[in-house]
Amino acid sequence: MEDLLYEAIRWIADRSPISHWRRVYGGDINDTFYVRSAQGEYFVKYRKSIPPQFFSLEKLGLETIRATNTIAVPSCYGVKETETYGFLVMEWISGEKTKDTPQLLGEKVAQMHQTLGPAFGFEKDNYIGMIKQKNGWFSNWIDYLRNQRFLPQIRSAEQKGYLPLDVRKKAEILLENFDRWIPKDVAPSLLHGDLWGGNWIAGKNGIPYLIDPAVFYGHFEFELAFTQLFGGFPSAFYASYREIHPIPKEYEERKALYQLFYLLVHLNLFGKTYFQPVKQIIERYTG
Repeated sequence: MEDLLYEAIRWIADRSPISHWRRVYGGDINDTFYVRSAQGEYFVKYRKSIPPQFFSLEKLGLETIRATNTIAVPSCYGVKETETYGFLVMEWISGEKTKDTPQLLGEKVAQMHQTLGPAFGFEKDNYIGMIKQKNGWFSNWIDYLRNQRFLPQIRSAEQKGYLPLDVRKKAEILLENFDRWIPKDVAPSLLHGDLWGGNWIAGKNGIPYLIDPAVFYGHFEFELAFTQLFGGFPSAFYASYREIHPIPKEYEERKALYQLFYLLVHLNLFGKTYFQPVKQIIERYTG
């Protein structure tokens, strides 16, 4: 493995010897490492048999967020992708959360959501976890949400045998009636796209950083709903967010519907453990 790490830092023109390296645990998609050389400290992601442009698209997502000048993301120093393996060399972020970190995170995410795109979607397809996501550009949020987010996940779950026919039929009814709950007149905000509690970290002085994005432009409530699905965001986050980006009371009516998408993703990634919450939300909105 050390040979690979030497290759990675040489790829970004660091030819100094590695003084220390160690495996970093926490993710389940890539092998990840801390590397220290005479020139600096790095975070290296490595994976065999990577999907096309897997790390390049992660780099693009981080750079898209960075360009908003709102919330911090790690710098990406270099990507190498071959037919058999790939790696991404990034800035090493090290720090501890402070009492002010959640408040600052809410403020910065709200500012990111105030960055608007030309339409709903994104310039390139990308990944959420290991699942490829279609993007493109749509003038209508409901059309984008239905065709580029929900339908692919529902079809995948059906093909894997995770959605019985009766639930699939109810899901189709739900998609046909999206406009009962989801507004049409929303702005295309820049979203991280996979914002759960494990995809933000604290750097020096408790500054929050976003990692592992699946960016696109969409309704900001879609992102907020996911932050409330698995936890990891304290009340100070939402209080700070609301001061900058108000949340309408109707959000509570559609929150579970937006959360359904991420539960479908988890159903496809991790299996039938997530079937019951998927079924419950579908039946809640279809009766």
